[in-house]
Amino acid sequence: MADRLPSRARTFRARLSVLAVSSVSAATAFVLFLQFGAADGLDWVDYTRSALILASTFWLAWGAGQGLLGLTTRPPLPPRSDGPPTARTVLLVPVYNEDPVVTFARVAAMDASLAATGHGDLFSFAILSDTRNEDIARREAHWALRLIRDRDAEGRIFYRRRDQNIGKKTGNIEDFILRSGAAWEFALILDADSLMEGETIVEMVRRMQAEPRLGLLQTLPRVINARSRFGRTMQFSASFYSPGFARGLAMMQGETGPFWGHNAMMRIRAFAESCGLPPLAGRPPFGGHILSHDYVEAALLARAGWIVRLDDDLDGSYEEGPENIVDHAKRDRRWCQGNLQHARLVGAPGLRFWSRWVFVQGILAYVAPLFWLGFMFASVAAQMLAEPPDYFPLPNWPFPVFPPDETAKAIGLAVGIFGLLFLPKLLIAADAAASGRARGFGGAGRALASTLVELVQSSVMAPVFLMFQTRAVLQVLTGTDGGWPPNNRGDGRLSLAEAWAASRWISLTGVVSLILLDWLAPGLLLWMLPVALPMALAPVIVAWTSRPSETALMTVPTELVTPPVVAAHQAVLRHWQADPAPDLLPAGLSPLILRG
Repeated sequence: MADRLPSRARTFRARLSVLAVSSVSAATAFVLFLQFGAADGLDWVDYTRSALILASTFWLAWGAGQGLLGLTTRPPLPPRSDGPPTARTVLLVPVYNEDPVVTFARVAAMDASLAATGHGDLFSFAILSDTRNEDIARREAHWALRLIRDRDAEGRIFYRRRDQNIGKKTGNIEDFILRSGAAWEFALILDADSLMEGETIVEMVRRMQAEPRLGLLQTLPRVINARSRFGRTMQFSASFYSPGFARGLAMMQGETGPFWGHNAMMRIRAFAESCGLPPLAGRPPFGGHILSHDYVEAALLARAGWIVRLDDDLDGSYEEGPENIVDHAKRDRRWCQGNLQHARLVGAPGLRFWSRWVFVQGILAYVAPLFWLGFMFASVAAQMLAEPPDYFPLPNWPFPVFPPDETAKAIGLAVGIFGLLFLPKLLIAADAAASGRARGFGGAGRALASTLVELVQSSVMAPVFLMFQTRAVLQVLTGTDGGWPPNNRGDGRLSLAEAWAASRWISLTGVVSLILLDWLAPGLLLWMLPVALPMALAPVIVAWTSRPSETALMTVPTELVTPPVVAAHQAVLRHWQADPAPDLLPAGLSPLILRG
């Protein structure tokens, strides 16, 4: 117990420091806005706007504080076993209507990477299919046999397709653990687009072996293979900014860490004992299967006394991301519904305090845009309800009395809010230049230019994201179930007509907002322009950001030096596409392995 006290003390100090930064920032914004509103007398609209500024600033400062914490602290290295790994580990690859050639080529690449470590015999793969499309299922069966033949992996790589996809991905994994999990000690949970280096996987096993209480070890995946302007912006952010923010998150969460559903290793016994997820009572969207199951599973592991840890120093963990705003919004819609479901779980018995706070954070991530929209509506109402100033309030006094000018406070408040958004990223860029990390991003100059371009692009896209998130929240609150749509793969390019079909409601909202602002509150038009104008241009922004990127900016290390497992995946994919071997099914291996 004593050896854990320093770790707990560090976690407590990290949480306290971010809470202090967030609280002071929010209180300062609240007071400044009250003083600004008091210039012409306080009323209920001013108090409403101040409260909304308080909540919004706290949420912004919480994220900024997390980034600053990661930038200014270096947690100690976690314990690891220096000897050879001994635990048998299975890599779980859930698939749902995916392209089997691309997906199974990733399995082949990871299997080869593990074999290169000299410990490949300790690792198995289980491809867990929930595919509903029969044509894709037949192709899966074919390519599963091709994969097993090419890797000489009969009895080590398995494919199983469920007859019913009860519980979606979490039900698929739970079903495998109940049927077959006892054959392995650890399981590495992947997504269909996941890639991990063999050395990274072996290192994770060593860390799991070194800490018997470690129930789940989460890596920080880096986005790869992005081609569009939107995709490369997200790829750059994930590679350049995320390590700092993830380090701050790891410091705050301590032993009650995150689980993001993939690229994480779990102790099968811990998962089997702790993480059964029955459906929530009632109908979707708040009832039914829990969509954001990973957060809940992390909370259940922590409740049972297991450590859940994020090790941000683990490299060699990769994933692919959406290539356009529309595909991102579709995936985000599922996350929104899943996170709002957690409102029913915040008070679940036995949970650790931090697990409850993680649920609250997940809810706030989607509710926070409503705070900003509410603030904008209240600001327009304040302009409409404002009475003309009385310059002669004193009887028998011949000179006018002008209200105090609080413009400087309003500008200071705006600068402070934008500072919370931009400062952590600029500091990360400065740190990368000073530490030499910027060399992996094309050098200090290119990394700084990429940061500035990313800030501009993310600022332009933010109002579009805000509208998609607001619609998602309102759909959930009004009882609309978004389900679990499959992820779209491919280049993601959208024509202007397709972008218009997906976002015309945002564009019309932006145009109407500009007209109403000019009519009802012309004094606010300039202030609202950074929000309303991108909304009006949403189809153009959606289409333009889906186009292939042609700039040298947004360079990431994986583009300068292709990671070995990524190169292996590309080589296998080229070979398979050139030689599909259509006669495999009748030969050699029994199709009986293909269902279960």
